[in-house]
Amino acid sequence: MWKYKIFDVSLFIASLIVGLSFAPLEVDLTKFLIVISIFLVFSAVYSNITIQHGNGGGTFDYGISYSLSFILFAGPFGLLIFEFFHRFNVYFQRKYTKTADADEFTDTLYNIGSFVLYNTVGFIIFFTVLPYAQTIPFGYFLLFFAVTLINRLQASGLMAFAFYLSGNIKSWSEVVTLFFKKITLFDIGKVSITNALLYYFVMESQWEMLIGLFLLNYVVSKSFVSNQEKVQNELERDRFREMAYTDFMTGLSNRAMMDKQMDEINGTDEVLGIVVADIDKFKQINDNYNHAVGDRVIQHFAEVLKAHTTKEDCVFRSGGEEFTIFLRGRNYVECLDFLKSVSTHVNAHPAEVEFDGKETFIDYSASFGLYFNKMTEELPMERAYIYADQLLLEAKEQGRNRHVVKNGERSAAYA
Repeated sequence: MWKYKIFDVSLFIASLIVGLSFAPLEVDLTKFLIVISIFLVFSAVYSNITIQHGNGGGTFDYGISYSLSFILFAGPFGLLIFEFFHRFNVYFQRKYTKTADADEFTDTLYNIGSFVLYNTVGFIIFFTVLPYAQTIPFGYFLLFFAVTLINRLQASGLMAFAFYLSGNIKSWSEVVTLFFKKITLFDIGKVSITNALLYYFVMESQWEMLIGLFLLNYVVSKSFVSNQEKVQNELERDRFREMAYTDFMTGLSNRAMMDKQMDEINGTDEVLGIVVADIDKFKQINDNYNHAVGDRVIQHFAEVLKAHTTKEDCVFRSGGEEFTIFLRGRNYVECLDFLKSVSTHVNAHPAEVEFDGKETFIDYSASFGLYFNKMTEELPMERAYIYADQLLLEAKEQGRNRHVVKNGERSAAYA
């Protein structure tokens, strides 16, 4: 942890050296105070919606930066002054609101140092190339685009190195994924055009246009963040819904989802087969081996059921070693074929498990109860499920490893 803190402090010291080497300011002091006041006010507002990028080892500013336009106006020394006041203003805001990270102080030094250093490189490149860029169409904006891209690459490189020192990334593939793959031409274009216009309005002293552009960017940024939060909330809501309806041992739907599905089918006149299945003598498996082996047998049976059902069917782990299947879009004979196919597969393919440090195979069987009928208002799903469960009990009583079925009022047993 201390390595990346030393890196943060080193960047800050380097930025002081670089910034002071460009002192004093070479712009009119009154104009500088006007510009820095406007930038600081809007930077304070933007700090509440700035996108943050963190990975457990510090949180670094990774949002849109308007520092390029400021350094082109005031030079590296002017940017050092601006970044110092801006970053420490954010620091004290977070301390006051108790939203600061444990490493907020060194993160603040990192932000000051990195923004001053890589923007100084952009500053040098910009004024070196500007005379040539002005000779070609749209050269002014193309130059801003190129410098913004170079700055973004520098920023990503510095951030990747900081995260490497903090121990949060360990491979080049992680660096590429976390920092460089997220660079898009759209983002570079948005930042470069904004900074180009900001710089133009500053140099022309068009304060109304400058403030208008800041306001426009605030509205757009706020809208973007709101949309991102909405999408994130929807993703989290879907994830929690999935967690609430998923059995995590098998990946199947759980009893809560089964009850929900039953409510949806009730009274629809849908014809379906309700299968209740149970692993035979499961307690003996747990007693003779252990619960980890028993869990693996349950997972094996779940995999068999998933392999033999279609996307229209519904498969649930309804409790312990018991499973329930709603066979949909099938006739009675096709439901019988399903039972025979699953039974044959289970008997022919034992579960591969690890026991006492060795790979071994567990032979097991399963019993099934199938009730096939139309789900009407007179025959609710709850009652049909009870019928199928009773048929499973009959299969157990008749010797296990068999299925007892009922098509309406007619029943039969198959070994």
